[in-house]
Amino acid sequence: MAAKRFAACFLRLVLISLLVAYSFSLPLNWRSLNLIKKVNRKGPYIGLITVFPPEETAFFQIGAFKPNQKHPSVDLSGRRFLVGKIHDKKVVYVRCGVGMVNAAAATQQMLDLFDILGIVHFGIAGNANSSLSIGDVTIPQQFAHTGIWDWLNPNRSLNYDQVANLDFKRYNVPRGDNLLGHIVFSYEQFFAEYGKANTARPLFWANTTRQWLQVAANMKGIKLNQCLNSSVCLPQKPQLVVGLRGSTANIFVDNAAYRDFLFQTFQVSSVDMESSAVVMTSLSNGFPVIVIRGLSDLAGGQAGHNSIDIFGSLAAINACKVVVQFIKQLHLDTREPGFPRSIHP
Repeated sequence: MAAKRFAACFLRLVLISLLVAYSFSLPLNWRSLNLIKKVNRKGPYIGLITVFPPEETAFFQIGAFKPNQKHPSVDLSGRRFLVGKIHDKKVVYVRCGVGMVNAAAATQQMLDLFDILGIVHFGIAGNANSSLSIGDVTIPQQFAHTGIWDWLNPNRSLNYDQVANLDFKRYNVPRGDNLLGHIVFSYEQFFAEYGKANTARPLFWANTTRQWLQVAANMKGIKLNQCLNSSVCLPQKPQLVVGLRGSTANIFVDNAAYRDFLFQTFQVSSVDMESSAVVMTSLSNGFPVIVIRGLSDLAGGQAGHNSIDIFGSLAAINACKVVVQFIKQLHLDTREPGFPRSIHP
């Protein structure tokens, strides 16, 4: 009899162990799902998304984020979502990782699983506009994904619908033919919550949320950092600029010729590797979104070494200062019509 009881107890332990192991192998294990439910009961939240560790360091250095004492974080798919408040506004923060795939994945996961009002994306960017300066913070009204290319045969004619064309032979020294031929910039395929199911429409410029831009426009007098320390300072006071254009691609731009091409062709003032993905994912799901980027370098327009290693941290701090002030100014008692909340667990 004792042997039978022991065998039964042992079998139960084995089954429990297998169930626990199985739950941790699931894409979204039951512990995380249960925790998200508890977090969402205290929502809704503003979603905050930055990209890589130096930006995250600047975000915490500002000191405005106060973690939730009971449920400070949720780990999902290798990312840690932090729950807390900024100026008594409830926020969920995540560092997505570099590149458009990481940015889109983290944004979609945040919108799907958490009770989110809208997305504030922030970080640093390259400066493609010579009228702006390193240290400035830009909040663009439009973003384009400038990394969707048709790379054409040098002898192929350009006789079909296109956004823009980059002809490599124009950059030959001396002038002549170039075997790299042409790059034609193409449209995104945009699927939307409010559109016809399974039907995409061509989209090149994605607009950030107008009402949120209006809030940001009232912050233009915000004081931004000019100095890294007592001996390293920018020659002019940084400024907040609202309403320009931004470019996104899985390319770190550090080339003067390509920088000038982007500015002259698309009139973009900033270049980065994530913003368009965050904006399009938010809009596709029907959520408001704004992007706040500090200009860390000249995207190749400089003579010599790229300044991101020197002024990247200052640009990140300035972007974070604007983020905190934006959240403080944002009124959450009203939502823009047409932006429904997503379905949460």
